[in-house]
Amino acid sequence: MAFGGRRCHLFCLTPLRRAMQISRQMTELQAGPDEPHFCPSCSTSEDPSNDGGPLPSSRGKLKFSLLYRRERCELLVSGLEAWGLPGRGHTASAVRARLLQEVPSRIPGLQCVVQEWRSRVVKSCSRLAFGDHFVCSLRDAEVEKSTLKLEVQRFDKYSRNAALGEVRVALRELKASRSLAVCAELQETTKDIVGEVLVSLKCLPISQRIEVGLLKAKTTPPRSTADVYARIDVSCRRHRQKHQKSRPRAHTPLIIFNETFLFHMPEPPAWDCTVLVSIYQVGSDPRHLIGQAAVGKSRAREASDHWDLVKKSIQQPVAKWHPLLV
Repeated sequence: MAFGGRRCHLFCLTPLRRAMQISRQMTELQAGPDEPHFCPSCSTSEDPSNDGGPLPSSRGKLKFSLLYRRERCELLVSGLEAWGLPGRGHTASAVRARLLQEVPSRIPGLQCVVQEWRSRVVKSCSRLAFGDHFVCSLRDAEVEKSTLKLEVQRFDKYSRNAALGEVRVALRELKASRSLAVCAELQETTKDIVGEVLVSLKCLPISQRIEVGLLKAKTTPPRSTADVYARIDVSCRRHRQKHQKSRPRAHTPLIIFNETFLFHMPEPPAWDCTVLVSIYQVGSDPRHLIGQAAVGKSRAREASDHWDLVKKSIQQPVAKWHPLLV
């Protein structure tokens, strides 16, 4: 492997466990299409129309319905409602839905984003009814290894949306042609592994520069023919430098970049820098993020280890694989 970089992976079981907990409750929630059952947590005493305020010690609640139509090989998500969100009355909110699928790979926890949707933006009130429904083609054999992730976001017109919480549902026990109404507490948002990227770093203290080498990236098989590009952001001592972009590349399972980027490093060398590598789809509006990897002292242990090796290898490139998260 180029540069002899040691591989590093992040694998968190928390999202999977949450999804499995919800899936174990599905048997109790299944019903015929004319008589859908509802989650017991959606009782009248907790209905937002009673108090209209945020739920105590809670990120809020999300309610929605799922229906898998086997004869059409499609999954229907509808009836999105949320309440008890923090910051009520000061912002607007939206829901981002992702259908994830497990991919057999040597990369632990690798997921493929089958499809992604966004609801309309709704101004905050006691009960947010998004009024959207999403449909996705899904073969019967794929249901077993699929997970639906719904993330409630605080909408910001001029900056990045802030995640308020998420709900995950494993679809393995979703019965065909029977609706499922889910009402669940929002949990802390977690990232999913969708690939990995090989990054090299080299410190040049004499010229006060840091060299970031973007070598290659591995992703799940793309579902679009659009090209991709990488954006490199470097922050030192809480000061973000002007980002740099790679040339567009064809989106294949193995993307070869082989590009280097030079950034200024303060004097004396600041070892609290953070390097963020983001891979986007070309021409998408809004920008479609394929995955992100962060390297820095304050990041996860594997990313911090890479930075420590750079400190010990002045003027020598050090390459490592890092998981792409989304």
